[in-house]
Amino acid sequence: MKTLVVEDDFTSRLLLQEILKRYGDVHIAVNGTEAIEAVKVSLESMEPYNLICLDIMMPEMDGQQALEKIRKLEEDMKITADKWSKIIMTTALSDFSNIKTAFGSLCDAYLIKPIDVAKLKKTIEEAGLI
Repeated sequence: MKTLVVEDDFTSRLLLQEILKRYGDVHIAVNGTEAIEAVKVSLESMEPYNLICLDIMMPEMDGQQALEKIRKLEEDMKITADKWSKIIMTTALSDFSNIKTAFGSLCDAYLIKPIDVAKLKKTIEEAGLI
């Protein structure tokens, strides 16, 4: 499993990296702008991310904007929805508006920080990635 963790907070980034590295390669982006570039490169090289863990509150470009742009990149590359990266929003924001916006932009799951390791693993299993 090839994973991209998009997180500006060092501790959260390190935690997700440690949890996910047992399942495969884990790449890091510290904001939405870096995430878009990483996804673009992965798609162009025909080695897309299987999983993207995406925080919402980040500098330069937030996770909601990045989510929309990632899905647009996948559409532009003519990737069918069943082959899209699985995107899990990993955020401290638990309000209905953010949850609704994320699912409206086609995220696959939404986990509230602090991240529960068992819930994360179950979410990844349900996505068919492990």
